[in-house]
Amino acid sequence: MKVILASASPIRRKILQQAGITPEVVVSGVDESAFTAESPAELAVMLATAKAQAVATTTQVPDGLVIGCDSLLVLDGQALGKPGTAEAAVARWNQMRGRSGVLVTGHCVVDVAAQRQVSAAAHTTVHFADVSDEEIDAYVATGEPLHVAGAFTIEGYGGAFVTAIEGDHSNVLGISLPLLRTLTAQLGVPWTSLWRD
Repeated sequence: MKVILASASPIRRKILQQAGITPEVVVSGVDESAFTAESPAELAVMLATAKAQAVATTTQVPDGLVIGCDSLLVLDGQALGKPGTAEAAVARWNQMRGRSGVLVTGHCVVDVAAQRQVSAAAHTTVHFADVSDEEIDAYVATGEPLHVAGAFTIEGYGGAFVTAIEGDHSNVLGISLPLLRTLTAQLGVPWTSLWRD
């Protein structure tokens, strides 16, 4: 069965590829700023669903699974997305250093042919190092934290600033393989059937 990833994230694509799945990438174009929700998990699932539905309804694929994802870092009950600017990234790291946050990733899987969808959120606790002002400035200067949820990555420069992870490692990278396996099963699609030949 064809798998379509409704995300421009190269790391999400890479994770699926490493797990034996070769997705086609179709970017949704959803305006994330247009959505609000009662809780960070609801917001993440809402955004993931909007992305998956946008691609499922516009793509010319008669069958297949469309996967939408959206990640947020929750700190002090507040949902933090991509900082966007260097100033915002510095402020974010001043909040995060020496503390822990919860990385929440909403997932939605749409079975295009069956016109069915399932969604859920994965939660992983991330512990941040008590980094210095100089380390924050140097990290932000790389540009890496500006365009990623929570202003950090664990697979790049930011990996040295994460001291521990409690929960699913792949979720912190933006796509939870264990949760996806559960969601595809709910749609009657065995995970192993998605592996490339």
